[in-house]
Amino acid sequence: METTRHFTATVYVVNEGATALHEHEKLGLWLPPGGHVDRDELPHETALREAREETGLDVEILSEHDDVSSSTVESLPEPAHLLLEDINVSENGVGHQHIDFVYYGWANSRALDPADGEQGSEDWEWVGPETLEDERFDPDVTRLGREALSRFE
Repeated sequence: METTRHFTATVYVVNEGATALHEHEKLGLWLPPGGHVDRDELPHETALREAREETGLDVEILSEHDDVSSSTVESLPEPAHLLLEDINVSENGVGHQHIDFVYYGWANSRALDPADGEQGSEDWEWVGPETLEDERFDPDVTRLGREALSRFE
């Protein structure tokens, strides 16, 4: 079986000790904002665009990067994690995977206003460290959510 891979970007958005998560309609998993990297985008731009579309929030990414630059080179914000995620798994193997650039960021507000065509604001929840321990969250979401929260204490 051939595995198809797509580049994606995710951002754990933090505000006042909580991170924004929603139950993804197609995957049935609780996830932060994120999505596929468009052909003309850089991964951190995708993370910001997806956060804006899905939550209506303007997010600032925690920007850790080297200061390597020249007339033809610039440093990009490094993701907190780079993950390979199995999306479509069957008895024949893994059919689809995401190569996910995971960032941490913060917003100055919790006022959610998703774009038309996105899941509504009622589908999102601001989740604090205690709630992240709920069984509804996959262990990776719990771990990364807690790590994101710790970066902005």
